[in-house]
Amino acid sequence: MVEAVFRDLVTKTGLAGEFTIDSAGIGSWHVGDQAHIGTRTILRREEIPYEGRARQVTRHDLETFDYVLAMDNENLIGLMSITSTPTAEVSIFLADALFQGSVDEVEVPDPYYNGNHEAVYVLAKIGSAALLQRIRKERGI
Repeated sequence: MVEAVFRDLVTKTGLAGEFTIDSAGIGSWHVGDQAHIGTRTILRREEIPYEGRARQVTRHDLETFDYVLAMDNENLIGLMSITSTPTAEVSIFLADALFQGSVDEVEVPDPYYNGNHEAVYVLAKIGSAALLQRIRKERGI
């Protein structure tokens, strides 16, 4: 969901050409699958396009992307175990929103297990706005 929400925000801001946006999971459980129906339902409702398929994160991702963001601490640890010298900035997705005071939590709950896709959508919007604001400031775009 975060990939779609962030891509939509970047596109609506007129910065689509400045970014390559993708998502991947630590595990291989759902490789090739569409996003959960709860996620797809919310994205359709919000008119946010998304046709992505699940894939597993690779060492190459950590060496080629500028930012690799984990939704929770467990996945952050998993990302850091892939390589000891990532080129990417590896951090928690909500860190910027937490720093700005927009959220109180640092982890995005997994809606696959708790079914709370609405809460994840709200966090995706807040976190995406905070992340984009920081990147724009850092890069002068």
